[in-house]
Amino acid sequence: MQAIILCGGNATRLGAAAKQTPKLLMKVKGRSILEWQFDFLKEVDVQELILATGHLHDVLRNSIGDSYEDIPIRYCKEDKKLDTGGAIKKSMQYIQSSPFFVLNGDVLWRNFPLKKMVVTFRENMDGVLMAVWVDDTRPYGQILSTETGRVTAFLEKPTALQSGYINAGVYLFNNTIAHGFPKSDVFSLSYDVFPRLENLYVLKTNTPWIDIGSPERLQAAQQLF
Repeated sequence: MQAIILCGGNATRLGAAAKQTPKLLMKVKGRSILEWQFDFLKEVDVQELILATGHLHDVLRNSIGDSYEDIPIRYCKEDKKLDTGGAIKKSMQYIQSSPFFVLNGDVLWRNFPLKKMVVTFRENMDGVLMAVWVDDTRPYGQILSTETGRVTAFLEKPTALQSGYINAGVYLFNNTIAHGFPKSDVFSLSYDVFPRLENLYVLKTNTPWIDIGSPERLQAAQQLF
């Protein structure tokens, strides 16, 4: 199995910390986010990592090299900002198997083995995404789905306090995801691809989860682990 990690963003919300250090290399309890994510991916026998890079590409490559714990690493550097969908589209030139994982390079979670997503996946699905329950969906938006888990809607960020399931930024995609790609190079996974898919499913969990998108959340991650 292969996995793509999206790590090309500028991480402007993290301020000065992200100007010289890629988010993927930021430390949580003495280990980089990459090390934490790699532990999750080892559980599903990932044989190759593809890092979709942009901002601080050279720093990332010089720090990690061409393998991690004997697992080969490919780098897919964007020459211009491609957004999440465009970065996946470009990285898929290296994908030789289906399904394959895609992870946002700034998310961490606890007590949720990725094997659950593999077991849930079926060949007729475009993909399975991890959905986590949060007490406040205002920073994220919300996912609605049927009893069988098929996604029916992605709601915009609410203005009032509301709990619900959100997109955790962890995906197991079928190669058929490419059928939802627009012809352009630059596009969003959430806004430009997901609405085109009829067979996208969620796997709901209450596992502790966090995205390292700000100094406050990076600090909160230290407590989570």
